[in-house]
Amino acid sequence: MDVRSARILVPGATGALGGALVERLHRLGSATAAAGWDEAALRRLSDACGGIPIRRFDAYDLDSCARTVPWAAQRLGGLDAVVVCVGVPAFGPAESVSDAVAEHLVTVNALAPIAFLRAALSLVRSGGVLAAVTGVVAQSSPPGMADYAAAKATLSAWLTAVRRERRRSGVGVLEICLPHLATGFAGRAVTGSPPPLPDGLPLDRAVDAIVDALSSGGRIVRAGSDGTLRTVG
Repeated sequence: MDVRSARILVPGATGALGGALVERLHRLGSATAAAGWDEAALRRLSDACGGIPIRRFDAYDLDSCARTVPWAAQRLGGLDAVVVCVGVPAFGPAESVSDAVAEHLVTVNALAPIAFLRAALSLVRSGGVLAAVTGVVAQSSPPGMADYAAAKATLSAWLTAVRRERRRSGVGVLEICLPHLATGFAGRAVTGSPPPLPDGLPLDRAVDAIVDALSSGGRIVRAGSDGTLRTVG
């Protein structure tokens, strides 16, 4: 996909990663729509990107997630990609996480991204891309992050299955499996405190990797043994 002329919706655009991705795509020439929870942040992002269309959604309202996709297609005159950057972490042993928090984690980290992408299945055509951020926790399942990791693993499994379903459609399905980033994300957990973490990957390197994967038609973005983000085709 040529991102320089693509029409792209980014849900989660009021987070550090989503906002940086929107700004990069705008600079590259994409027609971009931004969606997020924080309306004031959305307005600032729109102003910084030449008045791009924005829409507020609540990740806990799956219908509002799904409705955002046809809205973006209408505002952009079609849709070539959806890149979901929605997520929230939680920390602590499994017995310390309430059922209500567990439900919240599954909704925000799995069901909301799936709602966006499911709505996009009938709108994004051959040559387009459906993408979502998961994270290394989806594969590593570290202690103290059981419910958070389980939610991200759910999203990862869904992306894998849909990739197989869409194999002959010409639509790419991209999993963006990122390591810890230097964005303060871990400090915004819904419960618990993060364990000691290594220095986070610089945000611009994560954005570089996402743009590269969108452009090259990759299946997965993940960190190699040396910490460098790589696109697996």
